[in-house]
Amino acid sequence: MIRQIVVEHVTFVTDRPFDEVIRTFEEQVGSLEQIGWASIPAASRDQADFERRVQDVLGPSGFTRFLTIDHGEWVTKQGRPTRFILYTAGNPMIAITMIEHDIEAGLDVPVRLAIYEHPDGKTRLVFNKPSSLMSGLGNEAVHNAALKLDAKMMALGEAVTGVHA
Repeated sequence: MIRQIVVEHVTFVTDRPFDEVIRTFEEQVGSLEQIGWASIPAASRDQADFERRVQDVLGPSGFTRFLTIDHGEWVTKQGRPTRFILYTAGNPMIAITMIEHDIEAGLDVPVRLAIYEHPDGKTRLVFNKPSSLMSGLGNEAVHNAALKLDAKMMALGEAVTGVHA
């Protein structure tokens, strides 16, 4: 079965320098990259311990980074100087609010977002709204939970860039 969905793409355009946006983003979002996601569920004794371990790796935004990929590094090696970093970030406790209603919601959480320097000199933070990515599931409970994630992502984008999308 193949279903077509409409995806809402969000772009924050800011005059803040790329390095400042990256630094602010990484200050707002914790990181699991050093310890690896698997270490949290593997070491957790019970649900309360699991939740505590998750809380320990969240940043002020309520998100943590799972993966950082510097696309700009390899594109620059191809002769096109580029500054573009892709992040996979989220919060397992938020993801559960969607996955508990439909396991396929796990396809789109954690969220991918990118920060890059546009040729016009402005910095952009971009992502696809989780609620639109999950719209094909046709599950109202997933949709309502994803709308809350959308709002948190929008707030993060505004905090990091200082502008509205």
